[in-house]
Amino acid sequence: MSYERKYAEALSRVIGDELTIDQIEALIEKPKHEAHGDLAFPCFQLAKAYRKAPVMIATDIANDLKDELFTKVEAAGPYVNVFLSRDVVSKEIINTVLDEKSDYATHAARNETIVTDFSSPNIAKPFSMGHLRSTVIGNAINQIARKNGYDVVGVNHLGDWGTQFGKLMVAYKKWGDEEAVRANPIAELLKLYVHFHEEAKTQPELEDEGRAWFKKLEDGDAEATELWQWFRDESLKEFQKVYDLLGVKFESFNGEAFYNDKMGRVVEMLEAKNLLVESEGAMVVSLEEENLPPCLIKKKDGATLYATRDLAAAIYRYETYNFVQANYVVGGEQALHFKQLFSVLRKLGYDFVDGMHHVPFGLILQEGKKMSTRKGRIVLLEEVLKEAIEKAQANIEQKNPDLANAQDVARMVGVGAVVFHDLKNERINNIEFDLDSMLKFEGETGPYVQYTNARANSLLRKGNYDGSPFTGADDDYSWGVVTMLNAFPHVITRAHERREPSIISRYVIDLAQAFNKYYGHVRVLEEDAGKQSRLALVKAVTIVLTEGLRLIGVQAPEEM
Repeated sequence: MSYERKYAEALSRVIGDELTIDQIEALIEKPKHEAHGDLAFPCFQLAKAYRKAPVMIATDIANDLKDELFTKVEAAGPYVNVFLSRDVVSKEIINTVLDEKSDYATHAARNETIVTDFSSPNIAKPFSMGHLRSTVIGNAINQIARKNGYDVVGVNHLGDWGTQFGKLMVAYKKWGDEEAVRANPIAELLKLYVHFHEEAKTQPELEDEGRAWFKKLEDGDAEATELWQWFRDESLKEFQKVYDLLGVKFESFNGEAFYNDKMGRVVEMLEAKNLLVESEGAMVVSLEEENLPPCLIKKKDGATLYATRDLAAAIYRYETYNFVQANYVVGGEQALHFKQLFSVLRKLGYDFVDGMHHVPFGLILQEGKKMSTRKGRIVLLEEVLKEAIEKAQANIEQKNPDLANAQDVARMVGVGAVVFHDLKNERINNIEFDLDSMLKFEGETGPYVQYTNARANSLLRKGNYDGSPFTGADDDYSWGVVTMLNAFPHVITRAHERREPSIISRYVIDLAQAFNKYYGHVRVLEEDAGKQSRLALVKAVTIVLTEGLRLIGVQAPEEM
């Protein structure tokens, strides 16, 4: 039970029936300044019932409020401020963390499912830094949802269908080399795709050949299907290397192609509800009432569109997983598409749309400009991660050349630096890509938090921590750590509700800073009766830092 709740229960015994315990708890605030206590209750809502000024009500409540949990209760204007018993509270919080370990702040299973659509690269195209944000944000949202008690389904909605595959088949048949593609799939397939477009400038008939091969694929032609499957399989093997480095897993790789036989049903449903209207030869759903442009369902030639496919996907996912929430971690530029998608589902009578969310995010910039393939600014994610690992390795060789598992630690630090840099920013903001600043051990970086955790683990080893419980402390530095540990459950809930991993990233920075302040002022390893208790506090910090980092997809080495 939270201390806000305990304070609310104590207040309820004084206030009576004017407000419920839930209402009281919702009003409780955390004072901005430590001198004003740990928790504050504003009395404004009681003024009408009590027929008194809030300042007088606060004075009366402060005089009547008695509880062993509080060392001091005072009226400060219209607020009733309480000072928690540091000794009692610190013992409760730290020993709870020590008992529950990584399960601290984990919610009980809800038996409800959340589906998150994220990453979703295009087959036969490079996995660029542009894909990083969707991948790490989606992964963190899923981890946080699991921590909040939900079952989670991660969906990688691969871009594995379209006329580009017909063009790629033509290019492969004319200029491809099987061994070269097997040796370096993405690079070779991209090279063939670029070659096709270069040749098509002077041989426009190639475009017709490309369309013809895609038509063969749509019609189930054996050779076209075999080539498509091969391109897809080889691409996935390459993508998996990046996912393995990032520690990202998916429950489903059903991409665009999976829904080919499911779109006809969507069209029939729209027709049955008289929602399809003709517009310039195409079939659309009017969204005039929603102040949105019409949603295109079928082109003039009868071909279905992205919206049709996404409608089919949404319905399939609901019927398969019975989700209470479905997240689409897709860039902010797709906002209109998702407004249209959700509006059409609502017109079809699907209530589950209320649990569907577009989770937008900003761009990764390089020198203030959007990374772009056309302008030669593409940066391959795998190359960035490998470079980050190499730089981390160089740092380790310089600072700790005798580190036993240096390669593993370099991978954790290098990859963690890239992921943390992305997730410490609110997802809607653009972020600047600068590998050197990401890898710094000072400031608000992943390596700073990882190093803090490694330092704490080093103290446990040097002090031979024996698993003893925490016996209490009331100094400011211990209390700073305790209040941060106490905040973790609330942080977990808030990060989930807002689908905002940066809340956890900022939290682990704050916890690391509180611990480093403690470490700088308290002689943790002093040989006295309190040493094992102090180490118990250190152990609690390592548990929560490690778990906080895990939730955002960052590993926490015990030595650095």
